[in-house]
Amino acid sequence: MKSPDESQSKRRLDCPEEAVFLELLRTTDLLTRGLVTLLKNEELSSNQYNVLRILRGSPDGLPCGEIASRMITRDPDITRLLDRLEKRNLISRCRETKDRRMVMARITPDGLKLLARLDEPITQAHRRQLGHLGRERLRALTELLNAARSAVT
Repeated sequence: MKSPDESQSKRRLDCPEEAVFLELLRTTDLLTRGLVTLLKNEELSSNQYNVLRILRGSPDGLPCGEIASRMITRDPDITRLLDRLEKRNLISRCRETKDRRMVMARITPDGLKLLARLDEPITQAHRRQLGHLGRERLRALTELLNAARSAVT
């Protein structure tokens, strides 16, 4: 009779997709931990940081639903997430005059300043974490990850 460890190892060998999936989860967790400290110093969650980056890329603002669709990780309560950012004056929200049902969110000057403070430390953290792979391997990895996602969505 096989031990649980042996049968689990065998199963992983039989399913390379599962092995890759687990490696992706481990890698994501490890890389994310490196950024959490930087964000924590600014009292930001990774989802809040993601919203600010999304809005910086859309200076005219975005409807809340569009922000939710662009999030890296889904947040089931985007409204509460935006409430916290608005309370800190990092974003502003207003109803559209044409369609009163639509609420537009925009990044504020304070939000832009916060991102500007984080830009270099975040870039340096990414370089420390992944720079050793080199440009070609990073490009290849990006292509592989895009291909994996495109088959799922």
